[in-house]
Amino acid sequence: MQSLAKNHTFFIGLMLFSLFFGAGNLIFPPILGQQSGEQFLIAMFGFILTGVGLPLLTIITIGLTGKDMEQLAQHVHPKFGVIFAVTVYILIGPSMAIPRVANVAFEMGARSFFPDSMQSDPWVLFLYSLLFFSVVFFLCLNPSKLVVWIGNILTPLLLLSIVGLFISALLFPLGSAQEPINQYATSPGFKGFMEGYLTMDTIAALAFGLIVINAIKDKGVHDKRSIAKAVVQAGIIAGIGLTFVYAALGYIGVTSVESLGYAENGGQLLILAVQQLFGPSGLWLLSIIVSLACLTTCIGLVSACSQYFCKLLPKIPFQWMSLAICFIGLLVANLGLNRIISVSVPVLLVIYPVAIVLIVLSLGHKVVGDRSSVFIGALIGTVLISLFDGLKAAGVSIDAVKPILECLPLYKEGIGWVVPAVIGGCLGFILGSGKDKRSNPV
Repeated sequence: MQSLAKNHTFFIGLMLFSLFFGAGNLIFPPILGQQSGEQFLIAMFGFILTGVGLPLLTIITIGLTGKDMEQLAQHVHPKFGVIFAVTVYILIGPSMAIPRVANVAFEMGARSFFPDSMQSDPWVLFLYSLLFFSVVFFLCLNPSKLVVWIGNILTPLLLLSIVGLFISALLFPLGSAQEPINQYATSPGFKGFMEGYLTMDTIAALAFGLIVINAIKDKGVHDKRSIAKAVVQAGIIAGIGLTFVYAALGYIGVTSVESLGYAENGGQLLILAVQQLFGPSGLWLLSIIVSLACLTTCIGLVSACSQYFCKLLPKIPFQWMSLAICFIGLLVANLGLNRIISVSVPVLLVIYPVAIVLIVLSLGHKVVGDRSSVFIGALIGTVLISLFDGLKAAGVSIDAVKPILECLPLYKEGIGWVVPAVIGGCLGFILGSGKDKRSNPV
């Protein structure tokens, strides 16, 4: 039984870290730190639960079960597996995550280097995104080289850049922690938990798990136990890296209020912070961090989406599929970051809970067994609530059912779907057990 060498496991872990660490991971922790202030540790713990814990749990689930996203969702129904997988790959692919990554790379990494008269010119964004997606496409042409490109080269550069920024913030703090504001003043842990949704990492992990497994197989490891062990170890390495980086970026936000005031978003905050710490030259450091983070994530997303859609449509070569995804991502990216985020938040509030429930039930397969009724019951309970959360975020009035929703435990904290999911799953278990007894009389 061949196992993966420790150095290969380490670099695959670094690759996975970089695949996760993209646009949202960079801009959400600093603003969380600034607004949570003295409640930073509690808020960051909540953020890490959804921003690190759930993606890590997803990777471990895929490693232990050996099943990809479609196969996990097939516990509900084979057709649901395909529909769910296609929906998720479109979300983390050309419709939302990929164009968002390209936009953040432009807004935080390149825009400030253009003259003021050109920064709002749509042609500048178009030309930048064209160059960005050209590089992504080139690096995706050989997916077996992902570990070399990302794990061995790009990730160390990214980590060194962030470590340099963090050390400067420690040696020359911008200020001290302030009183928490907004929802962080009343529910810092739950607010941080909800912010972790926006990274999209749990959904992305459903796709990245396949990349990790393929990277391990490319090293000549094909035994299921060895693959599962290597996937878990790589996931832990990525989780440790993400936790450190989130805490470091959050700390910069915590100490920034006295010097910089409250920023509108994490991107603006990071730009002001690096200028304060390093002067105008700090923009170059931030540009390197942002560009590397967004580039590695985009490469992983394009590669994962291309691999899946090529499996679904085997007549289309991988290169052509990657080109099509990059082209659509280019078009959507030029709609602008604000428009992309405004559409993505309501959709994520619906899809994210569904993904969490699927992962938890798949991990507890020994208890649940092959009862599709458990999955169906839990998902019905989840969707009934998460759908209203998504409509609310989209500005659609739900006044008729609002009094009922507010009676649910944890609804005000943003996770009102948890109890209905548990109830639905329990009902499905009972009904499934009764069906099994009727079909198998003693």
